[in-house]
Amino acid sequence: MARKKLDTLTEPMYYVLLSLVEERHGYGVMQYASQLTGGRVAIGAGTLYALLDRFERDGLIIRTRLEDNRKYYRLTADGRKVLEEEFDRLRRQVADGECVLKGRRMP
Repeated sequence: MARKKLDTLTEPMYYVLLSLVEERHGYGVMQYASQLTGGRVAIGAGTLYALLDRFERDGLIIRTRLEDNRKYYRLTADGRKVLEEEFDRLRRQVADGECVLKGRRMP
């Protein structure tokens, strides 16, 4: 069965969208993701700018302004919906893992 578009997000995709809950420029997105995860997630420039372009084309983010040669972006309502759906999917995976690994009974 074919996956529907953005049914699941990669880790860089998730953190780019999460970073754009607030308006940020590209380099600010890379810094925020790294700071938020204690350096565990490092998004490279090539990956970042490819994702920004894709997300903008898909209507998940919008470019808000250009200042000092920096493009600023933020989530759209559709982008927030995709991000929240991924958050819920990840939360369900963690709950499943807790059931198995911690010996808890299944709901």
